[in-house]
Amino acid sequence: MPKMRQLTVRQIRRLLRLHHEGTATREIGRVLGVARSTVQDALTRAKAAGLSWPLPETLGEEELARRMFSRPGVVVGARRRAEPNWAFLARELRRPGVNMTVLWEEHGRDVADGYGYSRFCDLFRGFERRLSPVMRQHHVAGDKIFVDYSGKRIGICDPKTGVLHPAEIFVAVIGASNYTFAEATWTQTLPDWIGSHVRMLRFYGGCPRLLVPDNLKSGVNKASFYDPEINRSYAKMALHYDVDILPARPHRPKDKEKASYCTLFG
Repeated sequence: MPKMRQLTVRQIRRLLRLHHEGTATREIGRVLGVARSTVQDALTRAKAAGLSWPLPETLGEEELARRMFSRPGVVVGARRRAEPNWAFLARELRRPGVNMTVLWEEHGRDVADGYGYSRFCDLFRGFERRLSPVMRQHHVAGDKIFVDYSGKRIGICDPKTGVLHPAEIFVAVIGASNYTFAEATWTQTLPDWIGSHVRMLRFYGGCPRLLVPDNLKSGVNKASFYDPEINRSYAKMALHYDVDILPARPHRPKDKEKASYCTLFG
């Protein structure tokens, strides 16, 4: 695999800017956290591709990566199909209710000869990998269940009065298998929160080692990076089922990505 694949698109832009400012290759490597040989290889590729700082405003991240990652001496051709705006799609994917299927269908409506679903997903994941690397979490079977509310309400109609009542959606996901439990409750208050946990464990037919909730008031009185304060009733429920509670760290959505994933894609 070429050394250049160790660099993200953001690192490439910063590398070119630092080189333009006269920074030594060794210092650039120290700033980016890569070897000097990787910096030299990047500069060689940039020169071969005719790239220099400042980069053209019309040069997108996909095109920059394609030109930098191509093998030396190979003429890079344009794709046969129109490229979607991957950065825009990545932002859209964070919205509730949006998943890959929705994005692909919209791409198909906008482009007559668009990509097939599998190729569309491959290109999109490739774009994401070049943005910012993240550490893969390994989940052991029976270790964790991630719990959260979806953030989207569902309307439930009273058959007698016809009045539409909003209800919350409780979501639980087993870390290792993605096996999902979901139910609607009227509120996010403590009785509904604990009741959903009881029905969830009955549905799964067992208990994990850890429950990983978000820092909502029904479960966590005080969010803390090191020593969160668990609600007393919630803690008693955990003691009854012999499980521990490990709330997600404040402002760390990756800690509860399993539950967040199902609220977005489920």
